[in-house]
Amino acid sequence: MIALLRYQAALLAGSHRWLPPVLLYAGFLVVGVGTGSPVLDAFAFAAAALLPLTVWLTRVCVTNEPPAARSCVAATAGPARAHLAAVVTAALAALAPALAGTAFVALFSDPRSNDQQVPVALLPATACGLAAAVVCLLLGTAVGAVCNRPVLHGTAWPVCAGLLGCVLLVVPALSPAGAVVRGLVAGSVSGTAAMPWLPLAAAIPISAAVVAAVCHLAARRG
Repeated sequence: MIALLRYQAALLAGSHRWLPPVLLYAGFLVVGVGTGSPVLDAFAFAAAALLPLTVWLTRVCVTNEPPAARSCVAATAGPARAHLAAVVTAALAALAPALAGTAFVALFSDPRSNDQQVPVALLPATACGLAAAVVCLLLGTAVGAVCNRPVLHGTAWPVCAGLLGCVLLVVPALSPAGAVVRGLVAGSVSGTAAMPWLPLAAAIPISAAVVAAVCHLAARRG
């Protein structure tokens, strides 16, 4: 598996297809967060922006190989393991901007409530922001996995499905991603940072189950 991950990481780095989503995410942070934004609101924005980033990176990784190379890797390591390596590489690639975004918010945002009346402890707020980023990263990976091959092929339908998936992850209150974003925004009103244990505990098995199902489908379809 390590060799597959190195192979996928080399493909991703060499293709430079990671640049557009990463630069777009950085632009979102610079424009949307800015200096002096309430820290919990900024963490909510940074976490939500990770969803399209991770979906995009997952699409890049699962479609990066030429068909002939993909067939060779699948024949050698098995289609399920080969596909899993691509998805895991995307998640690991998204982890770097997620950590950088969390650090950016912690350094440049205002550690107070959104009315600037209640001070917010920066360390617990950063822990909550990082947990929210992990939740959105995991669910973005799941959406990216289910909205591309072997489930959906081509360009138009996967891209539209990925964008719709990002919206559906944030808007419903029952979604773990929506819950962490709303929790941070609500915490910004009261000036309290509450660790999103329940959304985090839900996001891990949901993401694992979706990715496992997609890899199983990749094995059946070859």
